[in-house]
Amino acid sequence: MTKVLVAVVAFEVVVFGLAVFVMLQVSSVPVQVAVPVCAAAALLAVVSAGTMRRPLGQWLGWLCQLVGLAMGLLTPAMFIMGGLFALLWVATFVLGRRLDAQADGRAGA
Repeated sequence: MTKVLVAVVAFEVVVFGLAVFVMLQVSSVPVQVAVPVCAAAALLAVVSAGTMRRPLGQWLGWLCQLVGLAMGLLTPAMFIMGGLFALLWVATFVLGRRLDAQADGRAGA
């Protein structure tokens, strides 16, 4: 499960980085706001990916989803991207837990 969760968060790093340009060009967000917000979001996603094997990493991953949605307050496009990543995160998290439980059940039998 953790490999797929890391992949989701890694793609979020790219999206958070590219969101700077959308904020500047489309939504006219000031540079002094767009760059630090996107950099902090990308850094959070990197830290989350790096700690994903521990419970802290998964909590940080959930926080990344909230940050992605909250960035929609600066540019509406991030409501869409944040929502898509949040759905992908939830699906991966739920299905990963089910698969891990099945694997544990087979290993114990």
